[in-house]
Amino acid sequence: MTKILVADPDPRSRQDLCTLLGKRGFQFGAAAELGEALPSLADGDFDLVLCDLSLPGGGGMKLLQEVKHAHPETAVVLLSAFGSVQDAVTAMRQGAADFLGKPFAADQVLVAVDRALEKSALQKENLQLKSALDDRLRLDNVVGTDPRMQAIFKTVKAVADTRTTVLITGESGTGKTLLARALHSLSGRRNGPFVEVNCGALPESLLESELFGHVKGAFTGAVRDKVGKFEAASGGTIFLDEIGTSSPGFQVKLLRVLQDRVIERVGDTRTLPVDVRVVLATNKDLEKAVAAGEFREDLYYRIQVVSIEMPPLRARASDVPTLAEHFLRRFAADHGRPALHFTPAALQQLAQAPWPGNVRQLENVVERAVVLSQGELLDVADLPLLAQKPGQPAAVGLPGPHTTAPDGVPRPLREALMESEAAIIAQALQHCGGNRERAAKVLGINRSTLFAKLKKLGIA
Repeated sequence: MTKILVADPDPRSRQDLCTLLGKRGFQFGAAAELGEALPSLADGDFDLVLCDLSLPGGGGMKLLQEVKHAHPETAVVLLSAFGSVQDAVTAMRQGAADFLGKPFAADQVLVAVDRALEKSALQKENLQLKSALDDRLRLDNVVGTDPRMQAIFKTVKAVADTRTTVLITGESGTGKTLLARALHSLSGRRNGPFVEVNCGALPESLLESELFGHVKGAFTGAVRDKVGKFEAASGGTIFLDEIGTSSPGFQVKLLRVLQDRVIERVGDTRTLPVDVRVVLATNKDLEKAVAAGEFREDLYYRIQVVSIEMPPLRARASDVPTLAEHFLRRFAADHGRPALHFTPAALQQLAQAPWPGNVRQLENVVERAVVLSQGELLDVADLPLLAQKPGQPAAVGLPGPHTTAPDGVPRPLREALMESEAAIIAQALQHCGGNRERAAKVLGINRSTLFAKLKKLGIA
């Protein structure tokens, strides 16, 4: 039932309004000053407030501001025996649904009440629709309207609150880590830890110790017992990224963890039970890896209970404007520039770009545009990374090397070399479709060196 709060210092006026509302079938509450009205609003679920402009304790405008701040969906009608046209204009600009002068006829009040409640109901409906739309467009921080993304969201919601192992595949930069975090945040384990491990970034000699822990004296340098990532993730989720690069020895131990839910610290003979949900990710084709003898077949079938493939950004071009706006809002807020907007031409340019670095590249391009732009509109000129000539390699979210500063003075050698190195690595990643292992081979360096450089240069 509709509830209305009458905030009026005049006992006669307050009583008349309450009687009128009661006859109409409304529930109501009453307050004679601001100090009484605010607790009533906090405790009760009021749909409308009828408030006198001269309410003691701060005035009707103060109550209007408080209501709009704490309960924006609640309508407010201001009343005044001495109000001016300017007061009415100010009240409407502040968000009042209506402004009535005293004395007033009963039908005037009822018309204003009906009109205000209708407006409030429409606002509530819009908020519900927006909430439903936001839920359809995103899953935690994963954004997408493409049918494939909607199918992924549906799968994630279906399996999130289970213990099922999930394998996420897709090119580098497609959002595999974000999806893993969404799985965790939607699960009953959301209050537990989310532990992320990049298997490709750790040398084989350290990976087992890092994940399973070790006991004192297990190897040179093991001066004390160490808790591994699996134990640290107890009650939560462990996310194993780049699982396709793991060694055969590690694969055997991981298979045992998934089958028996126990771990064995390096150098120990005891087994420890672990209560942890395992999510894995790879940009490698594991079926081909199994066929080539590089990945255990039994482990492959064990981790592919639920498999989710993240599509590359070029395969869901319709999502690019939505993602770009999402990143723009985030970075504009981070850098204190909330008034920024894309021009239609800029959004069209973004939608037509090939995005070899996927969502991560788009994110980097938008952040760079926010940081370097001068005006409030981001146009094509603010997106120089997309203005590549045909056949010219595009850096993955990074500018090309410049050997001189804007004033013509040569840049420090170390700075110029680092930028050149970043551009070369980005080109190699693009050439290899985002596969870091292949990129390392193309560059003639080992995988660990590449991961270290990616982290140092801020590409990872």
